Amino acid sequence: MGAYYDEIEIEDMAWDEEKRVYHYPCPCGDRFEISRKQLANYEDIATCPSCSLIIRVVYDPLDFEDEPPDDEDSGKGEEETGEEEDDSDEDHFEDALEKLTIEDEPPQVVAVAA
Repeated sequence: MGAYYDEIEIEDMAWDEEKRVYHYPCPCGDRFEISRKQLANYEDIATCPSCSLIIRVVYDPLDFEDEPPDDEDSGKGEEETGEEEDDSDEDHFEDALEKLTIEDEPPQVVAVAA
């Protein structure tokens, strides 16, 4: 990865229970964010959603090894998460080529005004 804006220890970051992320102030006015799931997957890059800056989070991955996935520990009722869990499964892979269809019709030309 390229250059980091800074290296921040996890202890210096704050936990946001509502968004379920650790955060740290960004110079742009927003905040860098990283989830427990990312930390458990040995990801140490926190990103700012408003600008291109990134920070490296210094932490012990073993501290997050037994963390439950964020979606299971979010406090939502089973009715709300039942369908969303299937949609948000990162292990699910869908090959776009399986859904690709090729038609015998020639492509249509669309005029665009400049």
